[in-house]
Amino acid sequence: MTETEADTRANRIDPVLREAGWGVVEGSRIRREMICPGRITGGGRVNPLSADYVLSYRDRKLAVIEAKRAGLGATDGVGQAKDYATRLKARFAYSTNGLGWYGIDMATGAEGAHTLPFPSPQELWDRCFPEGNVWRDRFGAVPFETEGGKWEPRYYQHNAITAVLEAISRGRDRVLLTLATGTGKTSIAFQIAWKLYQSSWNLSRDPVRRPRILFLADRNILADQAYNSFSAFPPDALCRLGEWSDEAEPEIFLGHDGMLVVDGWYDCPVWLAELVMTISNGYPPHLLGKEEA
Repeated sequence: MTETEADTRANRIDPVLREAGWGVVEGSRIRREMICPGRITGGGRVNPLSADYVLSYRDRKLAVIEAKRAGLGATDGVGQAKDYATRLKARFAYSTNGLGWYGIDMATGAEGAHTLPFPSPQELWDRCFPEGNVWRDRFGAVPFETEGGKWEPRYYQHNAITAVLEAISRGRDRVLLTLATGTGKTSIAFQIAWKLYQSSWNLSRDPVRRPRILFLADRNILADQAYNSFSAFPPDALCRLGEWSDEAEPEIFLGHDGMLVVDGWYDCPVWLAELVMTISNGYPPHLLGKEEA
C-alpha cells in the first residue's frame, strides 16, 4: 500500500516536531497556513498557496516546513518552502519526506541536509535572534488578542504587526505603515496597541506604566469602527474624544481628528494636546491613526 502525504505527516513528521517540543512548549504553535486562496476565475479559484507547517513561537513565525510523501525526494519541496518562508517572513525553511530533511537559512542563504533532532522552539528562537532584546521578549510574551480563537491574522497583517513591534523593540520612535483599503488596518493597529499596552511599553522604555495611545481617523464612521475593535481593552482604559472628564484617567483615546479642537482650543488632557502638537514634526511611536483615500 502506497504511503500518502497525510500518512507521512502523521507517522513521520508530526512525531519529530512533537519530540522537539513544538505544540508542547508554552508559546509554541504548529499550524497549516492558507497564504492565498487562489486567483478567482470563472471556474472557481485556482493555484491556492498553503504552507504545510508553520512553526511559531511567541507569536513570531520562525520556520516553514513543506512535506512530501515518503515515496518522493526529501528536497522536492525546497522551492515551495523557500517561497512560503519568503512570504511569511520566516527565517528558516525545511523540506522533508519524513525520511530525510533539508534546511535553508533564508537570512544567510546556507542550506543543506539537516540531521535530526529537530531544533526546539527556544533553539530556533535563539538562532533567529542571537543578539537578544528585552522588548522583543516582552512583546512575545503577550499573545495576540484573538477573541477566543475567532480571529487569526492574515499573513500580511502578521508581517505588518511584527515589523512595527520589531522596529519599536530596536528603539525606533517613528514607524509608518501603508496598506490598501480593506486589508485590516484597524485590526493591525489594535494588535499593536494591545501588545504595547499589555507589555507596559512606554517612551521611557521602563515598564513601570502602560502607554498612552491616540487613535485618529478622518471620519466618524472609522472612529466608531476603531472604538468597537478596541473593546477588548478594559472599559476604563478607553475614551472617545470629546467624552473625557478630569476625573477619568483613560490611556487610550479614539476619535475623529476634528474632535480634538473645540472653539480653537484643545478639548482634551494636556498630555494629549502636547502629543497632537508634535504630529507636524512626525509620528510619535504611540500614535496610531487611520486614513482612507
